[in-house]
Amino acid sequence: MLHDAAAEPGTLSADELRAAYEDEIRRAVDAAGPETAAEAAGVSEAALSNGVLDLTLEQAAAVLELADGNPDADAIVWEFRDHLLMGMTSGILDVDTLAAEVDLDLSGQEIQQAIEGRTAATLNELAAIHHVIAVRNER
Repeated sequence: MLHDAAAEPGTLSADELRAAYEDEIRRAVDAAGPETAAEAAGVSEAALSNGVLDLTLEQAAAVLELADGNPDADAIVWEFRDHLLMGMTSGILDVDTLAAEVDLDLSGQEIQQAIEGRTAATLNELAAIHHVIAVRNER
């Protein structure tokens, strides 16, 4: 799944972590076929063949669900969010500190909404958030 796409996410940059997410998604696209994956995610086939995948967590999970052995999309989404929240807890990170450390133009409230699923979060945003949390937990 996405949260464990990299064995040691804190050793990677946010861009490298995002690339690890994309590798997981591309493997699922290859396994299911581009047409099926695009339909599941509600995006065009072209959106899944671009160099950078511009997907939300929910769209990525819909694709990942298609790979053998993966849970359903809702479970993938909740597992990823839970991983971020648990990482924040163990790293003693609040959303305002996270907002100050992450390389995104988001407030603490916006980061909280993204993690909780009240707003759509892109893979780029999630990789940046995940990276900061992972770095904090490796200290």
